[in-house]
Amino acid sequence: MSMTSTKDDVVALAQRLLACPSVTPATGAVFAELESMLAPLGFTVDRFIAGEAPDGPVENLLAWRTTGAGPHFAYAGHLDVVPPGAGWTSDPFAPDIRGDLLYGRGAVDMKGSIAAFVAALSDLPDDLPGTISLIITGDEEGPAVHGTLALIDRMATRGLRPDFCLVGEPTSTQRLGDVVKIGRRGSVNMWITVQGAQGHVAYPHLADNPIPRLVRILAAIEAEELDQGTDWFQPSNIEITDLEVGNPAHNVIPGQATARISIRFNDQHSGASLIERMKELAAVEGGTVEARISGESFLTQPGPLSDLVTAAIRDVTGVEAELSTTGGTSDARFLSRLCPVVEFGLNNATMHKLDEAVAVQDLRDLQRIYARIAKRALRPA
Repeated sequence: MSMTSTKDDVVALAQRLLACPSVTPATGAVFAELESMLAPLGFTVDRFIAGEAPDGPVENLLAWRTTGAGPHFAYAGHLDVVPPGAGWTSDPFAPDIRGDLLYGRGAVDMKGSIAAFVAALSDLPDDLPGTISLIITGDEEGPAVHGTLALIDRMATRGLRPDFCLVGEPTSTQRLGDVVKIGRRGSVNMWITVQGAQGHVAYPHLADNPIPRLVRILAAIEAEELDQGTDWFQPSNIEITDLEVGNPAHNVIPGQATARISIRFNDQHSGASLIERMKELAAVEGGTVEARISGESFLTQPGPLSDLVTAAIRDVTGVEAELSTTGGTSDARFLSRLCPVVEFGLNNATMHKLDEAVAVQDLRDLQRIYARIAKRALRPA
């Protein structure tokens, strides 16, 4: 394993984080490592545990540094990673540089981004006014119940509220800087259940088969057109993701049938409004609906924050970034309640895959971009 030596070198910082196994929910060593990077830079670091089973406990880290009166710029991210899986060329938690790439679980999603932001801090002027904070959770890849939401509550108790926030998720697709996320669709999962009456298949009049009724409910849901999209969002979509009857016998009419659906929705809807609509469709056939909203949609209208980010990208890479709302959910859905939020980070081609890797040059360029963003956010021209 090739290691660099400079304490604030972005590659060395990334290697230190990657060497800490942190499958979600992340705890312990990886947070201690980040704290050891931030404390010498003058940050107050608050590590805390939130929640209980089944969705907790979760470790989180809130760090901040204030230099006089001025704006508050926040960077948000997560130290947890998805399980590496089997079949890696090298140990997924032994960071390895091969050629121009740094390999390790979390290289792009998103320890590399966190390392780039920490490294960028050393590029900022000492007299830069205002507050810089880091909002780091150990549970973005998990249920996300006691992570960023708990951090938002923690910030409130300390009187910290950002004016703008950058989330370091890996948004780039073909090359660093080609995509910046200014919004995300919302997500809601629902379980539709139809009760029947069990019986012998030879005596259907003595039973009530719930399957045909569930099928009719699903057909009505499948025919539902939620919208045709907006200027910034693609159309909302409903997907049937599971069917369960659990009937091992060929000669028994089952007593219950259940289906699960997942809806990704734009800002023309709310999770609550979609739940009510699905309940209406299910009720026609006697079905019931249980639901869990993973997050609401959000949109940061193009303007000062996105302009600042795209200008910094252009300065360093020459790339004209596309503003987008595509992809899955992120913790930006929670942070958007506090202030304008955009997401920008590394190339996402290998995230969640075997042999996840980041280009070393991308790490260095991202450090420069993040430094420009923070500097301009705190000291507008």
